[in-house]
Amino acid sequence: MSNHSFVIEGQQAQEAAPGDILELAGAEAHHAVTVKRVTAGEHLDLLDGKGLRLTVEVTATAKDLLSVKVLRRTEEAISDHPVTLVQALSKGDRDLQAVESGVELGVLAVRPWQADRSIVRWNAAKVDKAMAKWRAQVRSAQKQSRRAYEPEVLAPLGSKELAKTIAADVANGALVLVLHEQAENSVAERVISWLPRAHAGQEVIVIVGPEGGISDTELQSFIDAGAHAALLGQHVLRASTAGPAALVLIRHLIGEI
Repeated sequence: MSNHSFVIEGQQAQEAAPGDILELAGAEAHHAVTVKRVTAGEHLDLLDGKGLRLTVEVTATAKDLLSVKVLRRTEEAISDHPVTLVQALSKGDRDLQAVESGVELGVLAVRPWQADRSIVRWNAAKVDKAMAKWRAQVRSAQKQSRRAYEPEVLAPLGSKELAKTIAADVANGALVLVLHEQAENSVAERVISWLPRAHAGQEVIVIVGPEGGISDTELQSFIDAGAHAALLGQHVLRASTAGPAALVLIRHLIGEI
């Protein structure tokens, strides 16, 4: 069984070496001691969200305080082809469900998209609170899946701004896939044809529409910017499942699953 994971931040994480004694305080320590019932002698993983994993042994616990001894320091490599999930805002927190599953399945960044047909609307007053909710969901899923990398929550965009971003990403060698039930080529076909000419660091970006689907105008603007429509099987999936399903397939084809 893998170790329970908690987030560690700041200078002590960067400077930690085997044999060092560290103290974890605040919300993470409270969660470890009060919720997870961590006790002295247990092994844990402390993650900085940037690829660092510290395997530690608990030496002492107190309310909101955890003392640990560093056993091992590991710097984990980032994916050769990081995957970003662009998720349309959806009702019933289906967008957050997709984000949660996407993080657990290895996505490296997520972006909220205010699609034309999104029922949920983020006005200026809602953005900060909504983004904080997305970041909290990402961190929770990172710890649940015990990943060394915490995916970045990118700034929310409308469809016009997203098309501009797609053009810039494609210019940098990214493969941008718009999941669409009327696409002629599958996700697998698109990825397989792209991989032989892809260089390390070039990413795959998956765009998932809202419950009402992607409008013809949006789809055409994304294709004009360099994206490809891609089919994900014979059935139409919910907004909460399409992205994670595509992610599993893409990471398998890349050779990471």
